[in-house]
Amino acid sequence: MRAWATDRASGPGWPAALADPVVAEALRLLHTSPEAPWTNALLASRTGVSRATLTRRFTALVGRAPMTYLTWWRMARAAKLLRETTHPLEAVARQVGYSSPYALSHAFTRTFGVTPGRYRKAPGAHGTAAGATLEGREFSVPLSS
Repeated sequence: MRAWATDRASGPGWPAALADPVVAEALRLLHTSPEAPWTNALLASRTGVSRATLTRRFTALVGRAPMTYLTWWRMARAAKLLRETTHPLEAVARQVGYSSPYALSHAFTRTFGVTPGRYRKAPGAHGTAAGATLEGREFSVPLSS
């Protein structure tokens, strides 16, 4: 396993992203506080590099720009919360960084093609997040944060 990770650390992908101290810190910040009002400038400042450097390194190693990744992560978290809790949409929106349930609903529908309410009511709610797609691929929500 170590040899595989070491070998992969020189190219794109999660081992390389997590081996890069700037990208790893950016990921930690985004995962720890998805509800924060992140911008590229703020994230770059918190990781100690310029916006251009952060965007270039993050995109090369993660496969999407920091704010695109943040939107994906927020949607993943929202889907998980909708499936596994009975929190009202307003609470879910706040937990994942949206100012209102309407803003979350718009982003969620754009991402998954279904409203949060229908997603929550779909078969398999409260335990799995099967059936949703993201970027044309089957999307499953991470089971841990």
